[in-house]
Amino acid sequence: MQAIGRILRRHAVTRRKPKDAEAGYTLLELLVVIVILGLLIGLVGPALLGQLGRAKASIAKQSIERMASVLDLYKLDVGSYPTTDQGLKALIDAPAGVSGWNGPYLKQTKLPRDPWGHPYVYRDPSERQGLAYDLCSEGPSGHGGSPGAAGMICNH
Repeated sequence: MQAIGRILRRHAVTRRKPKDAEAGYTLLELLVVIVILGLLIGLVGPALLGQLGRAKASIAKQSIERMASVLDLYKLDVGSYPTTDQGLKALIDAPAGVSGWNGPYLKQTKLPRDPWGHPYVYRDPSERQGLAYDLCSEGPSGHGGSPGAAGMICNH
């Protein structure tokens, strides 16, 4: 029995309990993790922002194509596209003196805006050769210009 007691005491002495200092992370380890996360954000962040910009441009192109289809329906009913003065508002409310209007052609009660929050630019007749009208988004800058100018996204 004494032999067993000696073995248990010897085992108890050699068995170490973890110290509080060994239970956590060191400052150096935390700094390394923070640096790695910073590098990942620095490398991946700009790529994600670039994708967001391309997505908004794609949405603007698709919206212009949809509104072009709606303008074609308006022309079928009325016989001509809305004038520049009537604008895209003619797709929501019947313009004065227009017969055959069978709208509203858009579900919204307000005029649609491009993905950057700017109103679409509509001109009839078109300033470009071979087109009946111009329907454009001014892009992220929101600065006006002629259709086809840099940054403008227009119907084709």
